[in-house]
Formats: sequence, C-alpha cells, structure tokens
Amino acid sequence: MKLGVFNTVVLDKPLEEALDIVKGWGLDAIELGCGGFIPKNHVNPGELLKDEKKRKSLLDAVEARGLMISALSCHGNIVHPQKSIADQHRSDFRETVELAGKIGVERICMFAGCPGGSEKDVTPNWITCPWPDYFSEAVKWQWEERLIPVWKEEAAFARKHGVKMIALEMHPGDAVYHPGKLLKLREAVGKEIGCNFDPSHLFWQGIDPIAAIRALKDCIFHVHAKDSRVEPLVAQVHGVLDTKPYIEEAERSWLFRTVGYGHDAEFWTDFMSALRLADYDFVLSIEHEDSLMSGEEGLMKAIAFLRNVLIEKPRGAMWWD
Repeated sequence: MKLGVFNTVVLDKPLEEALDIVKGWGLDAIELGCGGFIPKNHVNPGELLKDEKKRKSLLDAVEARGLMISALSCHGNIVHPQKSIADQHRSDFRETVELAGKIGVERICMFAGCPGGSEKDVTPNWITCPWPDYFSEAVKWQWEERLIPVWKEEAAFARKHGVKMIALEMHPGDAVYHPGKLLKLREAVGKEIGCNFDPSHLFWQGIDPIAAIRALKDCIFHVHAKDSRVEPLVAQVHGVLDTKPYIEEAERSWLFRTVGYGHDAEFWTDFMSALRLADYDFVLSIEHEDSLMSGEEGLMKAIAFLRNVLIEKPRGAMWWD
C-alpha cells in the first residue's frame, strides 16, 4: 500500500507549491478535489477538458515529483431536492468523470447524496428511524424515485468514459451511510459502485470498521485514513447524533481526530491487515479534519503513525508454498 493525502489540507497553496509540500512530506500520492462541496483551487475539470496542454501540465507536475493521483474527488449531492444545486453538483461530477477518462485516473470519490423526503421538499431529509410510517414511505421514495434512477444514469455515463470505479463515501447525513446501504445501491446500479472507505464516519455510529471491511470485500475502491473519537461522558448523556458545531469540541459527543488520536496502533494494525485480506493494495489517503491540530501538525503525526503500521507489500512466498 502507498500513503497519500487529500489535497484539502493544501488548498491554500498554488498547485505546484502544494505538490512540492506533499513530496516533501514523503508521500506517494495525492487525491485531487474537483468540485461539489470541494473548491476547484487546484483542478477545474471544465477548464482542463477544453485544453489538452493544461491536462498535460497537470500530469507532468504530478509525475515530475514522483507522485500519482489516487483519485479525483467530487463530493457533492447530485440528488439534492433543489434542482439548481443538484444540477451543479451533477455537472461537476460528469466533468470530473470526463477528465478522469482523459488523464487515466480510475477512481472518482463521491457521496451518493441525500434527497428530500418527497417531490415537494426543498431541503435534504436524512431519515434515521422507520416509524411513524411516513418515514419508511419517504425512504422508499428516496431510493426508488431518486437514488437508484439517478445513479443508474451516472454509472452508465462513467462506463461510457472509461471510469469503472465510483467510490462513495459512507457518510451520515447521506443516504448511503453504512455498508448495507452501499451494497444495496451497488446491487441496484452495478459494479461501478463501490466505496471510499473512511473509518472515521463509522466509529461513532457504533460500526466496527474491521467487520465493515469484511462485509464489503472487493467493493473497497479507495481508503481515507482518518480517525474519530467518541467522548463517553457526553455521549452517555446525549447520544452520538450531534448537531453542535465542530468547533465546540468540549461539548460534542465525538470529534474527528488525526490517525492514532482516536484509536490506538492495535486497531490500525488490524485495519491494515483487514484491508490486505480484502485484497486492497492501493492508497491510504490521509484526510485532515482534526480541529485540535493544525493541518501540518496533524499530517506529520498521521504520516509517522501510519508508517509504523502500513503493510507496503503483499506477502512473499512461504516455505510451504
């Protein structure tokens, strides 16, 4: 496996300076944000699609530093109930897919999205319980009328442009937020649908990431290295469905943390082994969202920690083979 980083931590720098920083950190790969909720500071797919020289310049800048692009990311909500938002995010996604096809990037990281609860809604509706019955009816409508039809169209579009891996991040607040939902969408839409596996969103839901990896197996297309920690004294009183701002750290039930500050080395060694058992041998893309540390400090600590637990190569032949 290789270590990389999601470029959100260096978005304030020009692209080539950001790539120099990533290379200086000793990393192997970079994940590039291309729209949706992510600013297009480094990569604007619409512009690059019109200019072959700019596409070549991007690839040359990455390759000159001995780096690779692990994925193009376009985390958005293509099923948002407000058409203007859905259309913009869908356009960003399609341009990202087209760009990936032209520059030879195999993976697009994305959210499945969250629709409204009915045709009349104007805000997304994340439903977390089946009763009263109108909740179950709304979930059925979301999947049958929005998620499955839209993603069937987008998977076909991706196939047309040579992109075979749409890596959806299982994120609470999104319709696909745990392995069962991911597998449901994959079964309905096709094998282009897989996951960008980020354990930080699973911990506080009470999901064991190791069990989740075993359930998903070859559906894991990309991995984010990010941690989170549940604060027992808060969660035992208020539960883990926490809408307080991330900056109110002392009051929240859980926080995103730098790798190693939510769970110890024993967990992360098991995590690496589970990925290898699932035949994942690609990139761990570090994502920094720890509000208790600066981006640089969080990255340095994550890199040092992961170097000690990373399984860099598949096993060699054993004496009994």
